[in-house]
Amino acid sequence: MADGWARTTGRPQAVIVHVDVGTQALGAAMHNANTGRCPVLIFAGLCPFTESGELQGSRTEYQHWLQDTPDQKAIVRQYCRYVGELRTAHTVKETVARAMQFATSDPKGPVYLVGAREVLAETIQEPYIIKQEELGPIEPAALPQTAVKTISEALVHAKSPLIITGYSGRNQGCPPQLVQLVDFIPGLRVFDTGGSDMCFPFTHRGAVGFRLSFDPVTTEADVILILDCDVPWIPSRNPPRDDARIYHVDIDPLNASIGISSFPAHGRWRADSYTALTQLNAYLTHSHSLKTSLSDPIYVQRGERLEADRAAQIASFAKLAALSPSSTLNIHHVGAAIKSAVPSDTVFVVEAATCSIPLADQLQVDMPGGWLNSGGAGLGWSGGAALGVKLALEASSGYSRFVCQIVGDGTFLFSAPSSVYWIAARYGIPVLTIVLNNRGWNAPRRSLELVQPSVQASQVSNREMHISLDPSPNYGGIAQAAAAGKGGCFGVVEEGKGLFAGKANTAGELKQVLAEAVRCVAGGRGAVVEVVLDVGDMGEALR
Repeated sequence: MADGWARTTGRPQAVIVHVDVGTQALGAAMHNANTGRCPVLIFAGLCPFTESGELQGSRTEYQHWLQDTPDQKAIVRQYCRYVGELRTAHTVKETVARAMQFATSDPKGPVYLVGAREVLAETIQEPYIIKQEELGPIEPAALPQTAVKTISEALVHAKSPLIITGYSGRNQGCPPQLVQLVDFIPGLRVFDTGGSDMCFPFTHRGAVGFRLSFDPVTTEADVILILDCDVPWIPSRNPPRDDARIYHVDIDPLNASIGISSFPAHGRWRADSYTALTQLNAYLTHSHSLKTSLSDPIYVQRGERLEADRAAQIASFAKLAALSPSSTLNIHHVGAAIKSAVPSDTVFVVEAATCSIPLADQLQVDMPGGWLNSGGAGLGWSGGAALGVKLALEASSGYSRFVCQIVGDGTFLFSAPSSVYWIAARYGIPVLTIVLNNRGWNAPRRSLELVQPSVQASQVSNREMHISLDPSPNYGGIAQAAAAGKGGCFGVVEEGKGLFAGKANTAGELKQVLAEAVRCVAGGRGAVVEVVLDVGDMGEALR
């Protein structure tokens, strides 16, 4: 929840966990906050360091010996921007302020503090204050003017220019600036690698779409601008041309927290993406020579060609989604049906694994902030994140925004749904959850096929590979069981009350179930809809 709130608002949130065991329970959440550039402060206790009552807070329970680890901070150190310890009550405020400086300075991320019970129980005789306004984060950095000129001229004079991005949309001011830049240079395209945010409107003529770093467009460009992106392409699959000129602008252009990351660039600058985009747009606005170049009719032709190509591509997506009411379901139809059923300003919290790319093709998100995923590889993020996103949107906008979580079946189980739906009920946080039931974990099969497509394991069923979820759990039933009970917004599971749980096997059923689920969520109830995809024994789509 803290992660979802922080991503949505940009304001850090705090999490408190119990010593070493609570720290370990954070698990994949630390990975996601780190790679997803999410500002979160985590505080954990340390076991008391006195045994016999020497200080207030000394050990009093059996577990105080068992949980005394040699280096508790080491559990999460490699995922944090900063780790620290409260060593005396007299420096608590300074230590927390320092941690918050790291959490909120780019690249933002998690910080971790610990403190023993003796320190927490310490009495301060004279209360003190610190000047928090003097302990703020590092301000956004700009490009040097030489870089602005170099990048602008390269993009304008390129025959096939491309921008590759992944995180720039975290600042919701970036997509409009990116649109302005692309409109300045007809023919310029934007490839969204899916870092964690909606970075460029899907239906714009310059959009390549969301492709998790793999798309042939990277092999065609003669000039590439990498903008806030960890993995712009897969070197073994879609590397750039040998003669391509590559420029990299990022708040962390060296990927400091990644062991091996050797993406080449002819120019590399540490700068804030929003600031850099405003600089590039201002330069193009005032550069007489570049405006003269852009007046060449070839740019109009490039823009018209992209317009036609994008329209044809979107039309092809619509054909993939077309099914009769009695037809079994594919992910294309499911995505289109969700888009049609929910309000136009819906925020999608997506953790759909192997279904993510076709889902994005159908949701076609154009609104800044309208799509979030973890930006990492730790599955189970979206359940709690969706609740945090919902709370953050209500707090920041003043009204109830519609939030739709879309999650794979295995990932739904990873998200600790019993906790998620109990919390949603307890605190009145209604969201719509779509569970994509393709009867298994297909990501391991995809990984195997990329490396060893002909080995025996790639020819056997998901059940034989032990990645099958067949027979399927009752996903809606799991959520209802956790949400049931008097007092929450979901209340008692009765007709017209409590968590709505639905299931769809056909296109006709899906339309009806989604309509009811959306009505329930809009009315303050939560809803879980299980969508059964028509897949074969090897996870392949049959429709």
